Amino acid sequence: MDEFALSPLTLFLLLAFLLSCSWIISLTNSKKQTPPSPPGPYGLPILGYLPFLQPNLHYNFTKLAYKYGPIYKLRLGTKLCIVISSPSLIKEVVRDQDAIFANRDPPVAALVATGGGLDIAWSPYGPYWRDMRKLFVHEMLSNKNIQASYLLRKGEVRKMVRNLRCKIGEPFNIGEVVFLTAVNVITNLLWGGMNGGGKWDRLGGEFREKLSKLMDLFGKPNVSDFIPCLGKFDVEGIEKDMREVLSSAEEILDVVVGERMKIMKGGGECRGERRRDFLEILFEGLTQKQIVKQDSVLGGTDTTATTVEWVMTELLDKPHVMEKVQQELTGVVGVNNIVEESHISKLHYLDAVVKETFRLHPPLPLLIPRSPSQSCTVGGYTIPKGSRVFLNMWSISMDPQLWENPLEFHPNRFLNDTRNFDYMGNNFQYLPFGSGRRMCPGLPLGEKMVMYLLATLIHSFEWRLPEGEMIDLSEKFGFVMRKSKPLQAIPYQRLPYLNLYE
Repeated sequence: MDEFALSPLTLFLLLAFLLSCSWIISLTNSKKQTPPSPPGPYGLPILGYLPFLQPNLHYNFTKLAYKYGPIYKLRLGTKLCIVISSPSLIKEVVRDQDAIFANRDPPVAALVATGGGLDIAWSPYGPYWRDMRKLFVHEMLSNKNIQASYLLRKGEVRKMVRNLRCKIGEPFNIGEVVFLTAVNVITNLLWGGMNGGGKWDRLGGEFREKLSKLMDLFGKPNVSDFIPCLGKFDVEGIEKDMREVLSSAEEILDVVVGERMKIMKGGGECRGERRRDFLEILFEGLTQKQIVKQDSVLGGTDTTATTVEWVMTELLDKPHVMEKVQQELTGVVGVNNIVEESHISKLHYLDAVVKETFRLHPPLPLLIPRSPSQSCTVGGYTIPKGSRVFLNMWSISMDPQLWENPLEFHPNRFLNDTRNFDYMGNNFQYLPFGSGRRMCPGLPLGEKMVMYLLATLIHSFEWRLPEGEMIDLSEKFGFVMRKSKPLQAIPYQRLPYLNLYE
């Protein structure tokens, strides 16, 4: 038997060989277990897929999803982008792994406008953002504070009605009028009702103009956002334009904030006999520099105006729906009364009309892109740390497997719904205000304003298109998805008593 005995050296080599095989097999299995990258189109060197994109990104991204599926990647310049267009996959991002995807990847325009990300929409996820979220959601925009500020909102809406009565029989830009009213409401809330008359009207007018330009710059394509090494050259001129607009806008805000500080420090008001206004709440949690960088709060007025304009466009295009809304208003409010916010909860059909408009014309069709703080897995694919993740809600709202006749305007789909189509971000098929930690903090006020403005416009006036005009439902992609052509409409008196317009 000795002839079959193995020497110590042979045993050692055999053991080493077996261990090596085991290690190689283990390494191979490990590599096989690493989830692959999502599929996606090829691009050009350096530029990636940028040269092949059209202006309406939500259309582009939806077409690519037909080819590559509900999650795919594409390189835009040096940025790796992931596009997701499935409710179940979006749930993984905004609910299951919300903390990982709670960061943003701000464009150059946002970084300039917010001082490097000082506002609540663009700041990185962390202690600073959490403190701001608490300030805005639980204090400034709490139900108690919103209720307490109703008279300010009512005053501005009534002023809008008086102005429109002077335009009876004349065409005007609905979006512009609503935008001015919404900005006045927000600035009134922020400035403690100080923007009425004299100097405040002048400042408000200038500020509205600057804010409109600022929002346009947010939505302009900028090659520096996708090829950061070109940032120092400011190829598109967006950084220069943003700094100019911002400088003049902040001069106005500095004046207003400074006036409020003088009043508060000098005891010019008896604080014990009134509520704290929004600006005082901000002063308790933020510095003056941080306050004037909260552009997204004021920018929410653009979303409000755009939504109201889209609703009015759909109603003018569908007179039978407009008639049903007015019948509901007559039953709830009465033709001898004006609309109050207390009526809103009873306007179920108007609520369905607004929800259907959000579905067909989402103000943020791709929401605000997210960026994972670490590499993770979504839908069985690896999503690298720092990539830019788009959630294509427009694609979902147009999906015939999720919505019956999705291209048609049918408010009834939201009446007596059993799938909880509210704005709270729990139904991943319908997220007009986003979901999770980075959900829109202005939702409570925005929802009230859209319904209050619409109910007032539709109840107070009959509406007609100018002679020879046709409804235009085309859209223009940007930070907020506006109409390609602003809506011009003519108001006519609807209520029987003129004093209701005072």
